[in-house]
Formats: sequence, C-alpha cells, structure tokens
Amino acid sequence: MTQSIIALLTDFGSRDPYVGVMKGVILARCPTAQLVDLTHKIAAQNIRQAAYLLGTAYRYFPPETIFLVVVDPGVGTQRRALAIRSLHGSFVAPDNGVLSAVLEREAIGAAVELSVPVGSSHTFHGRDVFAPAAGLLASGVEIETLGQVIDPRTLVRLPVATFRREDREWRGEVIHCDHFGNLITSIGAFRWQGDSLLMDDDGDQPLVIDPRAVEVQIAETQVRGIRRTYGEADPDALLALISSDGSLEIAVNGGSAADRLDVKIGGVITLLFPDQEHHG
Repeated sequence: MTQSIIALLTDFGSRDPYVGVMKGVILARCPTAQLVDLTHKIAAQNIRQAAYLLGTAYRYFPPETIFLVVVDPGVGTQRRALAIRSLHGSFVAPDNGVLSAVLEREAIGAAVELSVPVGSSHTFHGRDVFAPAAGLLASGVEIETLGQVIDPRTLVRLPVATFRREDREWRGEVIHCDHFGNLITSIGAFRWQGDSLLMDDDGDQPLVIDPRAVEVQIAETQVRGIRRTYGEADPDALLALISSDGSLEIAVNGGSAADRLDVKIGGVITLLFPDQEHHG
C-alpha cells in the first residue's frame, strides 16, 4: 500500500474531536498514511492567517505531501471544494482563498472540484468531503478522478497583504501573531548578508539596507534598528528583527509584543529610512 504524508491545518483547536475524526476518516482509506499536524489553532475562520501559515510551511515538506486545509466559514454554501496538484504537493481545501500563497508561487498541474457525497453534513465537510479526498489521494487514486476538472485560473485568491514602498517610508501590516506574541508583518522578504539586509527587487541588483539606520513605527511606538536575534535586545525590551521566513517582525525579548502594543492582525507598521538617501 502507498505510504504518503498528509499535513493537516485547521481552525478546529484541540478541545473537540473534529481533528481526530478527520484522521480516522483518512486512515480508513489509507491506513499507512503519515499524519502531520501543522497547526489546528488558526484563529477561528481566519482565512488570511491560514493562507499565510500554509505559505510559510509547505515548501519544507517532501514534494509528494498532501496538504489538508480546513478553514471553511462558508461550509455548506456554494463555495467549491478543491483538490489541486503542483510540483510541490497536492492540496485539498475549500475554494475560499486559503490556498492564495500557494497559488501565487506554484504552477498548478491539475485542479478539480470535489464531488460532495450524498448525505454529507452541511456543517462538517472536513469529515465528509476533504478528509476522504485526502485519504484517497494518499492511497494512490489520481486527483482527476475525485471530481470535475476545473481551470486553475478560476480559483479564489485573496488580495495580497498591504506592502507599499516609497523612498523613505515602507508601509505594511501585521499578518500574523504567533504563540509568543511576536508580530509578523507583510514587509519582506529580507535576507542577511554580512551586516546588511538585502531585499530582491525587480532590477538586477537587490536593495541594500543598513539595519542600524532604520526606524520601525507601530502603534505610535518607534523602534530603532533591526536586530538579528531576540537576545541582542535587553530583557523585556521591544525590538525589530527578521523572522525565519524573511519578514519584518516585532517582538519583546522574553515577552509579548502583541500584549505590549495591543496590536492585532491588520495593524499598520511603517519602516522609515531617515538617514538613507537611496536604497537601491
């Protein structure tokens, strides 16, 4: 029997048996499947957060992985249920924008609208539609047999998170708050080179930024400079640094920036360049 990895991402939490039931449905169809929990603590019905976290995670899995994503406030409505295949995995999810980050980066080899079995619940398609499809894919069933083939260009895509660049001011928004209260923003993607930060641009050469000379403004609070690590700041101090996926992040060394600043997803953040004439 085929052995496949299925990675699950939902907003179901761990209090109820919903995730466990989905796993049971999968294993009934493919007993050898390896089940990996990405997270089940997406904020309730927060499609944008789910899309962001899926986009940060899927590239680190083997390319044959099946990603089962159930953040589905439109369950039971006319929104489509999907299975898609790319060179870096297959994805089973509602057609509500939760796959936006994947669709932005991956070429889609096949996309189908999943058939909804007769008698399916109107409120738990995770159990009755998505989990069975993931289990069948894991057992070796071809994706095109799971429903009607559709044009990938018709799939729902969410608007890209705000990131506006001007000469001396870059403005973005908070797109995720993690378990530690770190605020991940839409300003990126950076990478370190020596003591400088680089950001790829449309031209041949990346933008070069002096991390010591910039200021970050969020919730009427300013932070000077961008650090490499949390430990470079004093205990309980607010700092800016670059997250593991290259995004500008606001944190408190040993504490919660979300609590300190009372900032939520969607909050405005500005990167200022007061001492730099040009950044390209």
